[in-house]
Amino acid sequence: MKPLPLRSSLLAFGLAAALAACHKQEAPQQPPPPEVGVITAQPQDAPLVQDQVGRLSAFRTADVRARVPGILLHRLYEEGTDVKAGQKLFQIDPQPLKAELDAQLANLASTRASAVNAKAQADRARGLIGKNYVSRQDLDTAEANERTASAAVKQAQANAESARINLGFTDVVSPIDGRAGQQQVTEGALVGQGDTTLLTRVDQIDKLYVNFSVSVSDLDAMRRAAAEGAATLSPTDKATVRIQLPDGTAYDKEGVLDFSSATVNPQTGTVNLRAMLDNPDQRLLPGQFVTVKATLGDLHNVYLIPQAAVLRDANDAYVMVVGEGHAKDPQTGAETKVPSAAVRRPIKADRLSGSNWVVTGGLKPGDQIIVQGLPKARENAPVKASPAQAAPAVAAAPGAAPAGKQ
Repeated sequence: MKPLPLRSSLLAFGLAAALAACHKQEAPQQPPPPEVGVITAQPQDAPLVQDQVGRLSAFRTADVRARVPGILLHRLYEEGTDVKAGQKLFQIDPQPLKAELDAQLANLASTRASAVNAKAQADRARGLIGKNYVSRQDLDTAEANERTASAAVKQAQANAESARINLGFTDVVSPIDGRAGQQQVTEGALVGQGDTTLLTRVDQIDKLYVNFSVSVSDLDAMRRAAAEGAATLSPTDKATVRIQLPDGTAYDKEGVLDFSSATVNPQTGTVNLRAMLDNPDQRLLPGQFVTVKATLGDLHNVYLIPQAAVLRDANDAYVMVVGEGHAKDPQTGAETKVPSAAVRRPIKADRLSGSNWVVTGGLKPGDQIIVQGLPKARENAPVKASPAQAAPAVAAAPGAAPAGKQ
């Protein structure tokens, strides 16, 4: 076989070199870093809100009882309706007590007649003592009889008044304005015999109490934060309360804290609190369970971060910030710096304020927190950051409340 001419050898060598160069140019390139939206962390004040389960109770509850013995004749109200103070609710048979009043009035008339007679005899003896027509002993006896008769009149008056009061108790009235409950005793029953029989209850519900509790550990943490200047606690009569109904809707009236227990419940380790809430349309009912959002003061120098930016694992909560990352070469193991990378930052986020987490630790002013494009951001991998588009508001809404400790 004849060897190739020199010109052909050079052409073949050039073709091979060109093919090798093409292969080098077609090597896969690294994709551009993903684009992420960021917000700048800035410290600010936020409401100090406790989120607890509470229970409603009537502002006032009055037991309507039979205060005198007798047969219950009539119920004079509609069960479950509103009644006024002094309105008649039940009628007890008045005849026996009316007879008792008549007897006491007759006894009063008799004692008054005896008192008039005793006074006349005493006056006569006082007139005759100066003429020595009666002895001193007779005068003393007449005056003693006068005083005894006068005392008997007062006793008879008291008995008559007591009988009159008892007769008035046969009309059983409501002691307060409110909503009357179910009848507890039917007509024809003997009531008030030996005890004050419960007939019904009246609840005032145009205002309600909201009863809830706060753990001692939370209370100590709030007081410690206040002592360190990280929080300001409101006075008891300035702390406000809002409630959320079981269906998730918020009640439009705001309540005011009016009681804080000075002792700790030894069984639950909590301190009992109570707020008063207007209920003009009587939408809320006593005994109902609600979510209580109590604003007890203000937190200082905290960060409000949108919920979507806060991630959690088995250990803690964290956010991804744009900063200097560190990547390792999988072949050599050498560590290189990545100037603009997604970096994990552990934070302390214990409560919610509206749609934001209240972050009390782990962040610094100016941190660029990734809030958009999180699924594309890998830890210590480069990212291209830009201001978040239509970022969620980081200011707490008025009356916003926490979701409690997680």
